[in-house]
Amino acid sequence: MTDSQPPQNSAEQRFLAELRDAIAGRTFFLVAGVLVIQLAFVLSYVGAFHRPTPHHLPMVVAAPAPLARQEVAALNRISGSPLTARALSSTARGLELLRSGATSGVLSMSLGSSPDTLYVAGGGGAATVTALQDVITGAEKAAHRRLTFVDAVPAQAGDARGLSGFYLVIGWLIGGYLAAALLAIAHGAQPSNTRRAAIRLIAMALYAVASGIGGALIVGPLLGALTGHTLALWALGTLLVFAAAAVTMAFQVLAGVLGIGITVLLFVVLGNPSAGGAYQSWLLPGFWRAIGPLIPNGAGVQAARHIVYFGGHGITGNLAVIGVYAVLGTAVAVGLSALRTRRGAGAGAGAGAAAGAAQIKAPAPLSS
Repeated sequence: MTDSQPPQNSAEQRFLAELRDAIAGRTFFLVAGVLVIQLAFVLSYVGAFHRPTPHHLPMVVAAPAPLARQEVAALNRISGSPLTARALSSTARGLELLRSGATSGVLSMSLGSSPDTLYVAGGGGAATVTALQDVITGAEKAAHRRLTFVDAVPAQAGDARGLSGFYLVIGWLIGGYLAAALLAIAHGAQPSNTRRAAIRLIAMALYAVASGIGGALIVGPLLGALTGHTLALWALGTLLVFAAAAVTMAFQVLAGVLGIGITVLLFVVLGNPSAGGAYQSWLLPGFWRAIGPLIPNGAGVQAARHIVYFGGHGITGNLAVIGVYAVLGTAVAVGLSALRTRRGAGAGAGAGAAAGAAQIKAPAPLSS
């Protein structure tokens, strides 16, 4: 008699085989990547928002020369450097700077007994206004001076705390990278050839136009949040949506499905908390304050606020940042697709030549 052998397809073996199939190496690394993004999300948002503190808020002091110099020196000596103050002789000139977004506040002072006046720009962000008022109030109390406040650039009635522009920009960017990601899911993360890449980009450009006008109409005529600037916001939205879509496509061409994760890291993990929404850049820690203007989120929020409240002053740099992302995303997506197409054609030609050579060298069959 021979010893009986255990069945090869036992329940335990089948379970282990299914477990190995379900948790393959690629699946493990994908899940690990999601964990990294999740923890980075928590770190970035909590790190940016857990302790908002003003850093070098720009402001001007409008007063007679001796008083202005004395006040500027006192404000710039405040512990932690919350302000960067400079002197002006004219309140009117200071208000011009405030209404163009070139400064966050104007402190108007006189030598008499009249109270000083702090002019602020509520449309530039409520958090900045609150921080500036707190710092100046403390300084004025220490100097035994009285203070009044005037909002020279108030937020529109439908724009509570000046956040509508932030949410508008984030909505545009979400639409851009989600549309590109859905195309990848439907037709493959990496376009099969240059023509397909160009078609996707054209589709994204058309989507960007529709998304831009849709967002501008919602915040303007429909909700009355940001009124009077529909065409300018449409143009900004179109550029933002296309930039997000083009960058997403570029990452997908570079890294396949993993490119979507890289996009989330850029626009969601890094871009949103540094964009200057609930807390403007002056109130963020150094890392987020530095990267904010260099990502479409921050550049877009700044541009939207300046379009609506500051006459469009100072947005050239913001538009240039967004444009660079759009151009580089397009160039990478098309360029790498073309390179992949040429390599595929070369490999196909090489395989065909090898097959032809094999047929030529093969001996003819002997006739019977």
